[in-house]
Amino acid sequence: MRKHINGIDHVVITTRDLDSIEDTFRRMGFTLTPRGHHTLGSQNHCVMFGHDYFELLMVPQRLPGREYYYDFARVGDGLAAIALKTDNARGAYGELTAAALAPSEPVDFSRPVQLPEGAQNASFRITQLGLEHTPGGQVFLCQHFTRDIVWRPEYRAHPNTATGLAAIAILSSEVPATAAAYERLFDVKAQTIAEGLLIDTGDTPVAIVTERALAQRLPGIWISARHQPFMAALFIRVADRDTAEQVLRDGGLHPQRMPDGSVALGAAEAHGVAIVFG
Repeated sequence: MRKHINGIDHVVITTRDLDSIEDTFRRMGFTLTPRGHHTLGSQNHCVMFGHDYFELLMVPQRLPGREYYYDFARVGDGLAAIALKTDNARGAYGELTAAALAPSEPVDFSRPVQLPEGAQNASFRITQLGLEHTPGGQVFLCQHFTRDIVWRPEYRAHPNTATGLAAIAILSSEVPATAAAYERLFDVKAQTIAEGLLIDTGDTPVAIVTERALAQRLPGIWISARHQPFMAALFIRVADRDTAEQVLRDGGLHPQRMPDGSVALGAAEAHGVAIVFG
């Protein structure tokens, strides 16, 4: 593993309509943070877990440094990016530059957070990998300077019993080639699994799978029709699958039980990404 990559920090689901996706994910049983407004011009809600999270992001216009997300959402909502944990974004920049992975210069930004004790700024430093090195979506490294502001305990309890990210699936018609790019990024060797190849990121794994393999893993679940490769499915760890299913149904959604007992929601209802609660 690379010295300055410490696993997956969060993933980014991008949308054209933040109001709509906020409503959907609340009905899924997630607790959302209040709407954030980044200094870069984007807006978000976050779904926080113990050590990781996912972000619902909207870029209202084609802004500098946010072009990828704006263009992605013009095609449709979906899982657009993976943010990797780092405790030293500048060190990661040097390490990845040496590996010829074309990282961008580290950028600092922030968003105000309204807390009972008053407004504070959540601040971050990121460096992005060149898209040509991360087939399937954007990958960047995120260094948090204000973890106590972001990981508030009141945001980490969810009615659907979700506790964390479990896995990410990238759909690809060329599994070995796609996996090779992530082997290079993480400096690891992919493991063979029934559905394809698995990349060890240090915590939440990334599976590279074919359309047929994902259909067998998630029978009857609609997957986005985006051009491959793309980030097709997000697996969420829950404490109670029955509760998760009931909360989804109470929210007017249509989850299905999978052969392994997990509960899945198709991409048509989940804003472009299949979500599996297991």
